[in-house]
Parts: sequence; structure tokens; C-alpha cells
Amino acid sequence: MILVGIEETDSREDIDWLCKKIVNLRIFDDENGVMNKSILEDEGNILVISQFTLHASTKKGNRPSYIKAAKPEISIPLYKQFCKDLSCALGKEVKTGEFGADMKVELLNDGPVTICIDTKNKE
Repeated sequence: MILVGIEETDSREDIDWLCKKIVNLRIFDDENGVMNKSILEDEGNILVISQFTLHASTKKGNRPSYIKAAKPEISIPLYKQFCKDLSCALGKEVKTGEFGADMKVELLNDGPVTICIDTKNKE
């Protein structure tokens, strides 16, 4: 499962970089139990959920600010492009949630392994 938040300064170049990073990231176990396989090698599936709250700022006060999250006119086209590009890179359909909807999503976090990838901080 990928939770993706689109920031007001995100661009097509960020989407391209992120898709390449995701499909090549070696985060799945090989036959020896070592995280050495990509989603491509594992032939796994992806579910993409839009999540503007990933850009919450808690710097001031006790109520999160979402001012860095992109407005729908920016975020929707980039989200759709991200899902399309990810499907192309994966070679199969990527499942998606409904953009902007209030959804109940269950996640079994195996390991747990959770990795944050920030296109503005490509370390």
C-alpha cells in the first residue's frame, strides 16, 4: 500500500522520480529472508491511497495545518498521472482508492516496515 500526499510544489518530475524509486526499491524478502527484491521482482500488487494529511505541519499550536498540501486542481491530475505511470512501470493495473474520499482502509503492516519517500529530500 502506498499512501501518497501531493504538495503544492510537486511536479511531473517528482512523479517520474517517485515511480522509478518505488518500483526499484528492494523492500521484499528474497529466498533467504533478506530485503533484496523489488515489487517488480516480487510480482506484487500496489494499492495507492491519496493522503493529504501526510503534509501536516505541527510546528505551531496543537491543530495540524495542511497548507502545504496541494489544492485539488493540482493534486488530482498529479495523482492520476502517478497512478498511470506506476501501472506502466509495474506492467499491470495499480488499484486506487477514491481521491478525496473519507475511506476506511485496513493495513497489515508486515514487519512492520514503513518507508517515507520525500521527493523534496532525495536522500
